[in-house]
Amino acid sequence: MSYIHLTILEREKIYLLTSQNVSLRKIAATIGRNVSTISRELKRNHKDYSPSKAQGAYKKRRKKSRPHKKLENPFLFITVVCLFLGKHWSPEQIAGRLKLENYPISISYRTIYRAIYAGMFDTPAQKRSTGNRGARRKLRHKGKPRRKKNKVETRGKLRISHHLSERPKEANERTRLGDFEADTVAGKLNQECLLTLTDRKSRYLICRKLKSRTSAQVNAELIEVLKDKQLESITPDRGKEFAGHAKITAALGVEFYFPEPHHPWDRGTNENTNGLLREYYPKGYDLGKVTQEELQEVVADLNTRPRKKLGYRTPAEVWLSKTLHLV
Repeated sequence: MSYIHLTILEREKIYLLTSQNVSLRKIAATIGRNVSTISRELKRNHKDYSPSKAQGAYKKRRKKSRPHKKLENPFLFITVVCLFLGKHWSPEQIAGRLKLENYPISISYRTIYRAIYAGMFDTPAQKRSTGNRGARRKLRHKGKPRRKKNKVETRGKLRISHHLSERPKEANERTRLGDFEADTVAGKLNQECLLTLTDRKSRYLICRKLKSRTSAQVNAELIEVLKDKQLESITPDRGKEFAGHAKITAALGVEFYFPEPHHPWDRGTNENTNGLLREYYPKGYDLGKVTQEELQEVVADLNTRPRKKLGYRTPAEVWLSKTLHLV
């Protein structure tokens, strides 16, 4: 049975009975406590015993005895804020990377999640607002609507060279670099967009701006950015912008492997990376305002963000076979 601390009512009874010179054993029997509890209470507050003062002293002792929260450390707090709000790292990425770099203070990702939902990272304006959910909005959005897996494709079908089932085992098992997944990320309707390429093994991102989402633009940019890269295969979606894949194969000697229509989970690495980009450029964002230099800064942030799947190493570290110091 756990110990129950004295209440203010019990302290008032102790005060009343001691003023009547009642023995400690009788006081203990009257309030249903052990005599040692009464003895300790009076010894702690032996000078002019006062129930209110004794209760106040008890609260101060309790406050001092509780374990301090990890994020009460200002240095750790600032580190977590910079990584979570500044670099969009997830709580798991933060905790895992700090552990990997032998950070002097350990912290669990659950602790960071609790702090987020408790509002520790909210601004004063966010705390005053009744509708603003504060820093928790920086967490990845879940539950995006998806098409049913068994839905039959009725639109015009893209002519493909190889089905995903034909992709080499090395690409499927992520045992080598150079197997890319490809897609485009739209901005405002019928305006500039992003071409994204994600390496399956390292999760390394290559991203370029396109003036339009046409096959000709995609072909030219893919050939330009991949001509000097280690290249084994490309797995795009079945968007019409990849209709000219045969020209890329002829130029670079790389084969394309296409999943079924509306099967984004077959290109999960690239889809996840596009979701990370959406944290910087939400749907409907005017990508015409973004320069290639600004885009590369975002790409650098993502490529130096630790990933749980990589043992909290970064995509850049795996792609370049180098170790970086990030925190």
